[in-house]
Amino acid sequence: MTDPAGAGADGAEPAAPRRPRRPWLRRTRRIALGLVLLLLLPVLASQIALGVNNLGDPDDSARTRGKDAIWLGHAWVDGRKKDADVTALAARLKDTGIRDLYVHAGPLEHDGTLPESAYPNARWFIDAVHREMPGIRVQAWLGDVLASEGSRGMRLERAQTRAAVVRSTGRILAAGFEGAHFDLEPLHSDDRNYLTLLDALHRVTAARGAPLSVAAHQIDPLPGLHSVRGAVTGHPKWWSQEFFGQVARRVDQIAVMSYDTMQPLESTYGGYVAQQTSLALEVTPETTDLLMGLPFYHEKGFGHWEHAETVPAGVRGVRLGLSRTDADRANFGVALYVDFAAEEADWTAYRKDWVR
Repeated sequence: MTDPAGAGADGAEPAAPRRPRRPWLRRTRRIALGLVLLLLLPVLASQIALGVNNLGDPDDSARTRGKDAIWLGHAWVDGRKKDADVTALAARLKDTGIRDLYVHAGPLEHDGTLPESAYPNARWFIDAVHREMPGIRVQAWLGDVLASEGSRGMRLERAQTRAAVVRSTGRILAAGFEGAHFDLEPLHSDDRNYLTLLDALHRVTAARGAPLSVAAHQIDPLPGLHSVRGAVTGHPKWWSQEFFGQVARRVDQIAVMSYDTMQPLESTYGGYVAQQTSLALEVTPETTDLLMGLPFYHEKGFGHWEHAETVPAGVRGVRLGLSRTDADRANFGVALYVDFAAEEADWTAYRKDWVR
């Protein structure tokens, strides 16, 4: 019988030819692995640190001081809401710590103006709140997109725009609102034009005995992180702690938007909020109301994971940060974002964990 083609004399198959060595490929793989580890190790370390920061028990005294707030949608001042809705809202807020309502009355135009047609039912709502909820203030929530990361939006570097915002605020207060709450985004750290605007706004609100309030970006979890992220992505996200303090000293109330944190777990979100609470307390004057935002909304995405950013986790973080940093701070509270997206479980957790 003839041997199969290619078989040796002993019937064995010939050895496969050796592949040529590729040392460059091994080096490339090692470099790639090193880069991955270089990127992942700091992230892993930060997650572990935030988890550890969430450990422990907060002081039982770390509860509402009766200076909480809630953001309300535009429907309250544009005619969609009726008397029955105000009655229901009053029942919802009864025996909670909520003192301020930030009702959306804008947005501002890019030039800083605000037509009265934006809030046609404001007087009705304010009167209804005074009737149904004595002691609760109604502030106008005013905001706009800034042109800090694009070609369109409000430009705070323009003096005429800042002057228009100040005039719009005077008209809002004349319409009956008991305060002005500003949310201008994206607002980069160390924006001197913003500080100049706040100085001018505070002169107007103080003259009327009304609070000036702002929604604030989160503080650098690591010093200088906003600069690094800004250089890489063009969106710094955070403020420096120093800038946060500069803003806090110019207003009567500052509410940290301590949500959309990119945290994947309840434990790390709680630890993150605890850190943010401590950082904010360290630089906020005792005369300024400091409010920490709680997520009363539900979305899924890289910036906000609803399974992680929960009200119980947020409240726990707030209580831990308050207990560790300034447990006796009187001018302190939480701010709930936002009424029209809230679920019953959010309200239950707020009452059980914070108001109790």
